Amino acid sequence: MTDTTPAPGTDELPDVVQRFLKAHNAHDAAAAAAALTADATVTDDGRTYRGRAAVEQWLGRAASEYTYTTELLSARGDAAGQCTVTQRLRGDFPGGTVDLHFRFTLDGDLISALTIAP
Repeated sequence: MTDTTPAPGTDELPDVVQRFLKAHNAHDAAAAAAALTADATVTDDGRTYRGRAAVEQWLGRAASEYTYTTELLSARGDAAGQCTVTQRLRGDFPGGTVDLHFRFTLDGDLISALTIAP
């Protein structure tokens, strides 16, 4: 049986952010990239990826590089068109556990920018 109870705060997040997180946590790079604008930028670990295709490549590579699980710690809307989600990742990457802040900027019904940082 799958737990369908929404994580704390996620029901207040825009649908596109919920879709992205669900796809990202399931390691579905194509579905996560589909939540982005064609010219979206994603910044993670000091690198910026521009455009849906580059982001999808990065998502696929990141998902295959390490094995990890995620736990949602918090989710909130910051301002119109912006929200932040904090997730704890545990896995076989250096350090083993990290809390990451996903800062989303929206453009209509899609994500135009995402910054991921501790």
